[in-house]
Amino acid sequence: MADYDLAIIGGGLNGVGLARDAAGRGLRVILFEQGDLGGAASSATPRLIHGDLSVLERRGFWRVHRALAERRTWLRIAPHLVRPMRFVIPAHSDQRPPWLLRAGLFLYDSLAGRGGLPGSATLDITHHPVGNALKRPFGTAFEYSDCVVDDSRLVVLTALDAAERGATIRTGARCVRADRADIWRLAVVDRGHRRTITTRALANTTGGWTSMVAEMVLRQPQPAATAMQMSQIIVPRLFDSDNVYVFQNGDGRLIFASSYEREFTLIGTVTHDFTGDPAIVAVSRAEIGCLCEAASRYFRAHIAPADVVRTVSGVNMRPVSASRGDGTTLFHARRRKAPLLTMFGGDVTTSRLRAEEAVTRLTPFYPMSPPWTAGAALPGGDFAWDRFDAEVEFARDRWRFLSEPQAQRLVAAYGSRLSAVLGEARTRDELGPNFGPELTGAEVRYLMTREWARFPEDILWRRSKLGLTMTAADRDALAAFMAGNDSSRTG
Repeated sequence: MADYDLAIIGGGLNGVGLARDAAGRGLRVILFEQGDLGGAASSATPRLIHGDLSVLERRGFWRVHRALAERRTWLRIAPHLVRPMRFVIPAHSDQRPPWLLRAGLFLYDSLAGRGGLPGSATLDITHHPVGNALKRPFGTAFEYSDCVVDDSRLVVLTALDAAERGATIRTGARCVRADRADIWRLAVVDRGHRRTITTRALANTTGGWTSMVAEMVLRQPQPAATAMQMSQIIVPRLFDSDNVYVFQNGDGRLIFASSYEREFTLIGTVTHDFTGDPAIVAVSRAEIGCLCEAASRYFRAHIAPADVVRTVSGVNMRPVSASRGDGTTLFHARRRKAPLLTMFGGDVTTSRLRAEEAVTRLTPFYPMSPPWTAGAALPGGDFAWDRFDAEVEFARDRWRFLSEPQAQRLVAAYGSRLSAVLGEARTRDELGPNFGPELTGAEVRYLMTREWARFPEDILWRRSKLGLTMTAADRDALAAFMAGNDSSRTG
């Protein structure tokens, strides 16, 4: 008998989504991630939960409808991570005509159905707060509803839910060889120790490494896919309004500018084919210049490359014959050969559904319960999406030492499970040492023992984005604290 029913190589959003779905259906699941969960492309997404207007423009009506249905699902199961926002498209005389934008958004509303979010509207931005940050030639804009998401925390909390349902999650573990017969036999280097496990089915969800793993580790044919780089920039805050700007670029692409960690603005995304090692992907000067120029066409403030405080990039795979947002799942099984799933590409919005469909393809091989993830909240998400502010007020009432921004950050990260982090603390001093104005020893210990954080960057750039504002001295203190708490790291 094999040790597991399903082994998964790769701890990005596709991998943890498979683990959560399969574990909840009763399968014995193990996931191996060579670095940190969501450490690559899954932490470099546009951070959008949406139907994607560019797909609508290409007449992908069914795909948009399906994505908007998933938007409703995410609001229901992850209200702390997924936040509704108003998106604003300024009308530009050199781009799509206003009547086309208006008609497209009317169709977008129709495909969304009755999801509880406001419909689209036309704005006179010369007399509206969203126009304050924009250049004066823009007098009309179109507003619609979509959502933003904390992508890296979505990965971690999906993995946490999988673990609580019985899945084994191993970070710092690399599969170096896989032999296929009626079961798979895997050789894994797990934090320096070599071990062998057996599994009835295997999934390759390694993102930018998909082809490399297929050839070098699994010794299976490479999928017909190409690598694609996604790049974004972070600059100091450009606007005070609570919305996302959608800018029409000269090449027809849409560029998004959204509020990021209160003090910053995230601008992206540019994409292009990629060759090389996904581990050392970097944003080029040309890409930075392109994003700065695209935003400067609209914002009053001129954005120059010198204003960029951080770049974000990652590499994913896409099917050769598909458009840039498409993902695919390949399933291979034959007589006396254990099943192999290869899953790559796709966006955050439809990731849950893709995982559900992929696990369902294994039903001829295992007895399992029916799909379930659409109706089960992620950890901390057991409240209505329109009750987020009430959760923040509750947190401030219970832990009176929290400022409103601190409470908002913590609720957005942990939702109704915030008590697992703060416990019964009555003062901030009871939470241990401080690493800057936000991070405490209690939160660090929680992230190490419950959420697989092993190194400072795991906390500063994925489980939070506090690295943007933390001083070098506080980073050094955090590193020393984590080294001293090494025995509490998740096993």
